[in-house]
This record gives sequence, structure tokens and C-alpha cells, in this order.
Amino acid sequence: MRGHFLVAGLLAATLPATQAIAEDCAAPGPCTVRMSADQVLHTAEKLVLERRFEEAAPLLAALENAPQYKMQRAFLIGYVDSETGNLDGAINEFRGILRDHPDQTRVRLELARALMLKGQDFSAEHHLRLAAKDRDLPSEVAATIRSQRGILRDRRTWHFDVNFGLAPDTNINSATRADTIDVVFGGGTLPLSLNHDAQAKSGVGRTGGFSGGVRLKMSPKTAMLVDLDTQLVDYSGGSYDDLTTQLAVGPEYKFDARTSFSVQALGAQRWYGWRTATTQAGMKFGAQRYLDRGERIGIQFDVRNTVDAFSPEYRGWSLGAYGTYERVIGKTMVASASVFARREMLQGAVYSNQEYGLSLGIGGEFPLGINAGISGGMSRVAYDAPMLIFSNSARRDWRLNGRVYLGLRSFRLFGFSPSLTYTYVSADSNYLFYKTNRNRLSFNLAHYL
Repeated sequence: MRGHFLVAGLLAATLPATQAIAEDCAAPGPCTVRMSADQVLHTAEKLVLERRFEEAAPLLAALENAPQYKMQRAFLIGYVDSETGNLDGAINEFRGILRDHPDQTRVRLELARALMLKGQDFSAEHHLRLAAKDRDLPSEVAATIRSQRGILRDRRTWHFDVNFGLAPDTNINSATRADTIDVVFGGGTLPLSLNHDAQAKSGVGRTGGFSGGVRLKMSPKTAMLVDLDTQLVDYSGGSYDDLTTQLAVGPEYKFDARTSFSVQALGAQRWYGWRTATTQAGMKFGAQRYLDRGERIGIQFDVRNTVDAFSPEYRGWSLGAYGTYERVIGKTMVASASVFARREMLQGAVYSNQEYGLSLGIGGEFPLGINAGISGGMSRVAYDAPMLIFSNSARRDWRLNGRVYLGLRSFRLFGFSPSLTYTYVSADSNYLFYKTNRNRLSFNLAHYL
């Protein structure tokens, strides 16, 4: 016979009858059962595992009065939501837990499952990648994660990111940090003072960006890739406005679930001050392999021809080679290391150059829904011929860059999350005219899908 039970003690809540504790009230009619919060939690867990969700609901509601079990309650509610088709509710509960406890692998796996059911494969694969780093996972679970990640990568059909914001900048025209420069005159050098137009100018830019792609599957092992990237910085007056866009189209071939190779034709356009600056066309070749425990290696080669609208001296060919290694650190961080080499073969020998460099970075999730990262890089650039107005020696540069990122994914306004990024760029050259510093602070709202 079904009666009514009063759960008192720490919870002091009135609950309907459940079969889980019916044995404590054998006699017909109402009865009172005193349960601790721990007992209510274990009973709720038992009911959820037995898929008796309606009977578990009042117990989960009562656990709201037990803040020490906030995480466990949220997990059970999220699990019930996922099992009953309320995917948005499940995703919100799991993300809420990870905001405060980003190292909870089981929660991350359930979030990934809900995202997969929702069709958000890109986000699901990201969380599976972080979960795979947990060395305490049973071997069969780790194998399932690897298999599922391969399936997600194979079925992913599109992705896009959109961002806009404001960016105070100390050097919007990328000008020298020097007030005077030395020029070769006769048998010696002559110092010249730079006028205002040649010196660094500060300003606040209005920024916007889009990055997206489509993957059209043609057979079990082949697909057509279409990628589009656009970035805009708009300044008052328009003289230093900078708009770039690149489109790449071509096939991808998957050797297996972890290894792929792609070839894409590409075209790129840049407008500076709303005037056509450069037009590029070429090809890029890429390969990547996903390893165990969230590791990935990738290589890319590209070749492109540049037509410069400002001067024929900048016209010519560019060759590039890039290598990247990524791995998950701990359970919530991704570290990366990249090396690259580039060769510019332009009509003007003084602008032709070769560059070699590397970069390191690490970023990930922290409590309170914070995403943060830091990266830095350096490169060496050697030019083919001297600019005789500056020196009889060819130009040599050391270039440094650094970036610090802070985002709050836990806050969303119409799907957009706020972020703050500081970027530093510096060039140290044997030519004073090309010594530059640039500091930029970007306040953005971004949407990832």
C-alpha cells in the first residue's frame, strides 16, 4: 500500500511515497521517516539508476536544502534531464558543475554526450578530448572515447565562430618606435627626424571577425572542405582600416579514424584604408593525426602568389611550412608547440626574406566558468639585400609576440560570451626605421558553434 512520508532532519521537507523506503512504513496510512541528507542522496541515486525519475524528483528537490551536495544534486538533475530529452537543461546543469569543478571527468563525459545528442559535435569533441587525458579512466572507457571522437570528427559538417568588440591600440599604423633614424649620405650617416605621419599613432578600433567551415562528405573516406575566415578592424578616419578575408576549398582524405590529409586551393584579399592592398592565390596541403590521451600533431605547407597594389616590389611568391603538437595537460588545459619556416621571393630583393620561428602556448578551463590562456613566440627574419638608404648591410630582425587571454564562458548574452585579450608585438631590427612596439587590448563578445 502506498502512503505519504515526511522527510525531516536536515531537509525537513515533505515528500510523496517511494518504493525505496516503503519498508520503513509497513503500516497503512501516513507515517514520518527521518532521513539525513546523505540518506536522501543515496536513495535519489538509487532511484535515478533504476530510471524511476518521477519518484526521484521530490528527493532531488529536497536536496536543495543540503548545499554540501550541490554538485551531486546538479549531476543527477542533469542526468535525468538528458535521459528524458531535456538536453538544454542537462547541458546547463553539467556546465554549471564544470564552472566550479573543471576536473570532474564523469561530468565532462555526460556533457559531451548531451552535446552530441544536441548535434553540437565540435563542442562535444572538445570535452571528450579533455576527458581522455584522465589516466584513471578504465581502458574500455578510454577506448570508447577514442572511437567516439573519431566518429564525431567524421560526421562534423560545419562550424563557425563570430566575434566583435573594441580594441585600444598603441600603434595602429605599425610605425617605428624611433623619433629619428640614420640614413646613408656620402661616406657616412645623417640623422633625420621623423614627421608626425611616420610616427606611431594610437587609436581604438572596432573589430569583427568570422571563421567558419563546411565539410561535405563525398564517400566514407573523402570529403570536400570549404573554409572562410574574415577579420576587420575599423578606425576613425578610415586611413588605417584593415580588412582581410581568405577562402580555401579542396578535398580531404581520411586514412583512418585518426589520420587525415587535405589539399585546398586558396584565395586571399586584403584591403587597407579601404583600398585594395594585396591579392593572393595558391594552394595549401595539410595532414594531422590524433594520438592517445588528447594529443594531436599536424603539419601544413602552403604556396601562394601575391599581387601587391601599392608597389610591384612586393609582388612574388610565398612558401611556408608549419608544424604543431598539442596535448592535454591535467584534465582541463591544452598546451601547444609550433615551429614554422617561411620564404618570401618578391620582385624587390630588399623585401625578399626568410623567416624561422617557434611559439608556445597553454590554455584551458578554470573554476567559475573562466577560460584563460597565454602564448608567446619569436622568430628570426633575414632579408636578401640591403636597403642602401639605411645601411650597406641587409636587414635582420628579431620578432617577438605575446598574448594573454581571459574569457567568461559561463556568461552568455544572446549566445555571446565576453573575453579580454592583451597582445604584444615587437620587432628589433638593425634598421631603426623598422624597430616597432605594439600593445593592444581587445574587449570582445564571441559566439562559438
